Amino acid sequence: MKNINPILKRILGVLVMIPVLLLIEYSLSSCTNEELDVEQNFPFEVSVMPIPSGIANGQTVEIRIKILPQGKYKENKYFLRYFQFEGKGTLRYYNNKPYLPNDLYEIPQHEFRLYYTSQSDESELFDVWISDSFGNEKKLSFEFNNSY
Repeated sequence: MKNINPILKRILGVLVMIPVLLLIEYSLSSCTNEELDVEQNFPFEVSVMPIPSGIANGQTVEIRIKILPQGKYKENKYFLRYFQFEGKGTLRYYNNKPYLPNDLYEIPQHEFRLYYTSQSDESELFDVWISDSFGNEKKLSFEFNNSY
């Protein structure tokens, strides 16, 4: 009888350890690299400071833009392209060369300034598209009336 008591203790110890080991195994195996889903695609908004409604030929207007992402993902990049529908002018980033219409340019900062210079005596209309690495896009439309 004395030998049965230590045997029962060992059996009970093993029976208690089995659920604990199964729980540890389940916890460790539930997060594999294939199943781990890290959100990278965050929508964003764009804010633009007020700009004048009129522009004269040769005049430059500063456009202040801020990209407001709803989340942060370090690898996400933002891009800009523009399309001019009416009038003629140039759009540039700070002191860089003027952008070419419909070409894609990377935006290095979330807060930046564009400069539009009129080369027309007519009203001017253009759209700026801002997109990110995941295909999210925002359209900004700008219209300037000619002011002599």
